[in-house]
Amino acid sequence: MPNIILFDDPALRTQLLPLTYTRPVALIRCGIHTIAEKWEGYLQTSVSFLTEDYLSEKFPVRHTSGNLYINGALCPDQDLVKSIQELAPDTKLVNASGETLAVRAEKWHPGADALSESVRYNQPCTLIRQVWDIFLQNGNQIRADFERITKNRKSAALTDPFTHCYHPGQIFIEEGAVIKAAILNAENGPVYIGRNAVVQEGSMIQGPFSLGEYSILAQGAKIRPNTTVGPHCKVGGEVSNCVISGNSNKGHDGYLGNAVLGEWCNLGANTNNSNLKNDHTVVKLYSYASGSFSETGLIFCGLIMGDYSKAGISTMFNTGTVVGVGVNVFGAGFQAKHVPSFTWGGKAEGYEEYRLEKALGVARDTVERKQVAFTASDENIMRYIFENTKEQRKA
Repeated sequence: MPNIILFDDPALRTQLLPLTYTRPVALIRCGIHTIAEKWEGYLQTSVSFLTEDYLSEKFPVRHTSGNLYINGALCPDQDLVKSIQELAPDTKLVNASGETLAVRAEKWHPGADALSESVRYNQPCTLIRQVWDIFLQNGNQIRADFERITKNRKSAALTDPFTHCYHPGQIFIEEGAVIKAAILNAENGPVYIGRNAVVQEGSMIQGPFSLGEYSILAQGAKIRPNTTVGPHCKVGGEVSNCVISGNSNKGHDGYLGNAVLGEWCNLGANTNNSNLKNDHTVVKLYSYASGSFSETGLIFCGLIMGDYSKAGISTMFNTGTVVGVGVNVFGAGFQAKHVPSFTWGGKAEGYEEYRLEKALGVARDTVERKQVAFTASDENIMRYIFENTKEQRKA
């Protein structure tokens, strides 16, 4: 097996901000697993990341002989894996648009492509190009991950007599999970309950749905299709077509729809987002690539929130809102549709720069409360983002 390196395509990485401020592209979660975990599952080997310099201390690249570079925004499937594995040395695999999907070479990096040989991949494939692709592709990726993860395995038994299942053959429960007095409906897509996860009384789930290990669905949670809750989260209220990456909380009532939350986020009680404009026109979303608002082509699009950001109780987010990294937002009325990284305040009260040391202290406390170390690498990443988003906060 060649050495697998998942690389950040520079254009796609920018389009996937603010989520990629704090992680390589391949660590985006879409479906049950992150893209990196999908490749590790298909190839049965570990991977490393070719990413931005400021991220490389935490996510180092590992070069050996016989390297195979794979686009970190690319979700694997059986045909794609076969084509990549068959690549000859010093050859790249490209799609019909000419985008690089994979490269087999001793040493290569995006933007310095001197390879003369290329192979065209003409089959459809899933490439996460925009932040909204994460929730648009989530249902299909849950289905694909579910099939791979559960193949030739037997679900743990459901022992609670007050839980009702529809289409139980598409429900898989990992060992240690606890489910009480819930409704699990897998008629339109699979339901996956991770190891040691908890589904509390009165929760209603429609698949496709994935609940990560050690995560909790609060009492009376209403989960609509195409939703992923990553590991170590607590989620309540109504959630529809969302990806909550991991280690984030939406523990109370309130609506979240067509949205993506990064890690270490918290939405206060009764936080809501709009995902549909009153006039049903196409939603515009802030683009880090253009520095302005761009049409998504979507009628339904809610909240995109970067890591370490928090919203106070009863916060309202308008249709197509982007919140950066390390934000503390609160107050009356709808918030601005782009809240830059390291911003403190609300639209009614006014926004100001979130003092870096205060933001770092809150981030450190948030992480360590879950018995996870907030490392020097994590702090350095936060400091870099703070310095490199100053112009956004001045706009």
